[in-house]
Amino acid sequence: MLSLDQARQHLSPKAIRHRIRSGRWRQVHRAVYIAHNGPTAPAQRPWIAVLAAGPTALLGGLSAARAWGLRRYDDGLLHVLLPARHQTRSMPPSVRVHRTTILPDEDVLAVGQPRRTMPARSVVDAAQWAASDHEARAIIAASFQQRLVAGDDVQRVLDRLPRTRRRSLIAQTATDSAGGAHSLPELEFLSLVRRAGLPEPTRQAVRRDASGRRRYLDAWFEEWRVHVEIDGGQHLDPATAWADMRRQNDLWQRGDRVLRFPAWAIRHAPAEVTTQLRTALLAAGWRP
Repeated sequence: MLSLDQARQHLSPKAIRHRIRSGRWRQVHRAVYIAHNGPTAPAQRPWIAVLAAGPTALLGGLSAARAWGLRRYDDGLLHVLLPARHQTRSMPPSVRVHRTTILPDEDVLAVGQPRRTMPARSVVDAAQWAASDHEARAIIAASFQQRLVAGDDVQRVLDRLPRTRRRSLIAQTATDSAGGAHSLPELEFLSLVRRAGLPEPTRQAVRRDASGRRRYLDAWFEEWRVHVEIDGGQHLDPATAWADMRRQNDLWQRGDRVLRFPAWAIRHAPAEVTTQLRTALLAAGWRP
């Protein structure tokens, strides 16, 4: 992959035109070339976006986060970040251009291939550019769960970006995710608990099962020994469901109270969820 300016550093305009006309190169955008005549590989699409946007462009937002290893989130676009005053001409249809007036060196991986924003900046931008609050929260939770970011990484970026869209939502979601809520249903459950005035649980608490293996509990009300497991779509898999049942049985054998809620119930039957949880906590000795 190379831009027209890069090609001109080594070849004359006539030599460049000859390579295109003979089929040795392919022109994939106004001033971007692939130095072969085969199909465009997925790994080349980010290069096309960055080269088309110009020498100051870099991957940003969800595209940069995916380059850092974020899985399961792809909006089908290539997000490119540019300085605010940089002008661009026509761009490939799948490229979304964003501009910023704040891009410190600590937010840029200058040696990236191609250049891109650092993980925490990528997550913040992906969240503020997301199509909905729901999508923004899911991206942040996944970024913590997949260890792209940790601790106060996100907050440090927010401190440098005072006008970030969804600033409060990003900050609260990052705080909850850093505290152990690693999926959107877990975040929604935590919000439900707070609205209901119930005590706040520990998230992703570590327990040992009967065989001594480490287990992570979605929500653990330790003082009252009440454990809540939130079942997502992966729990439909028989092997996963059986592993969860074994963990649940181990806890029951020790006298813990275990409640299980499917993710859809957190969203669509919140009153039933809070009623059952309140009943279990009261039975375990909690007093409002």
